Amino acid sequence: MDALLSAFVAAGFAEWGDKSQLIVALLAARSGRPGLVLAGALTAAILSSAAAAFAGMLIGGTITIRAMSLLVALALLFAGVTGLIRRGTPSIGSPRTPVIVAAAILCLAAEMGDRTQFITFALAGRFDSPAFAAAGATAGIFAASVPAALLGAGFASAVPLRAIRLTGAALFLIVGFVVAMKALQLS
Repeated sequence: MDALLSAFVAAGFAEWGDKSQLIVALLAARSGRPGLVLAGALTAAILSSAAAAFAGMLIGGTITIRAMSLLVALALLFAGVTGLIRRGTPSIGSPRTPVIVAAAILCLAAEMGDRTQFITFALAGRFDSPAFAAAGATAGIFAASVPAALLGAGFASAVPLRAIRLTGAALFLIVGFVVAMKALQLS
């Protein structure tokens, strides 16, 4: 259960102001079909989170608990640093592509190697619970995507994305530092 809640909270924070969320808002505004956009985004979140959790499970069994805890700290610090970097508006591709396919492909591409995927990888290995880590991350990504899909074009003006992104980055940096210090104190 630790993996489920940790992954949900981390993914939920990591996705605010991230490219996946912006893609969902843009596609929902362009198509006027937020349900299909969310279905595509959910598909991408499931695939991305499952891949990261599976890889985390493979690595988690080969390294010590201290190393895995340090990997979690590194993932959190990575999430904090990348949260400080301003993101541009992503390109949403051709209007001829079905919206559900466009959402799935674009969100999956945005998630590959993203901080959410790295955190899911680390938590799955640390807690030896890939299914819970993947489910929590998927739920966190989806929870962050819902407001973007519902607000569409007004999302960026209705939600203080910069403040949320910077607050999340600060929290990730603080928690990452604390986890690193605790991992280094293990005997």
